[in-house]
Amino acid sequence: MYAPARLFSIRRPIRPAVRLLTGVAACALLSACLSPFRDAKVDPNSPVAAEVARAAHTNRAYPTFAAVPPMPKDVRPPAQYGRQAQAIEQSRQDLEAKTAPETWTLSDTETFATRAQREAGPDAGPPNARDTAAFADTQRKRATPPPPPN
Repeated sequence: MYAPARLFSIRRPIRPAVRLLTGVAACALLSACLSPFRDAKVDPNSPVAAEVARAAHTNRAYPTFAAVPPMPKDVRPPAQYGRQAQAIEQSRQDLEAKTAPETWTLSDTETFATRAQREAGPDAGPPNARDTAAFADTQRKRATPPPPPN
């Protein structure tokens, strides 16, 4: 058990933190000196110059906690959220129980395939070779090669 002492030193991790805090404090102090709003002027030719001047020099009361609107009355109670969550959870469990792997099998597939073929109707058969060649010729005539690169 001869671990290096540097693994247990507390001073090393503190140095970067001190540097970071010093940098943040310096930035905060310097940013307090530079305010673009202190001597900002409004263009007198602006259409909103009069409105800006009036709004900037108006003493207004700060909002209070009394200005916070009351709680809404048309919100369902928290217990109803819980009941609906339980209903959804029960629906999920029912669905999982009905579709679990042990609830279905692949037996009697021949009957299913025969019935599906009967419902689909007669087989269309392979296309005529002349029709295929005519379609291919039509598509070749419609196709235009891209222009050559310049």
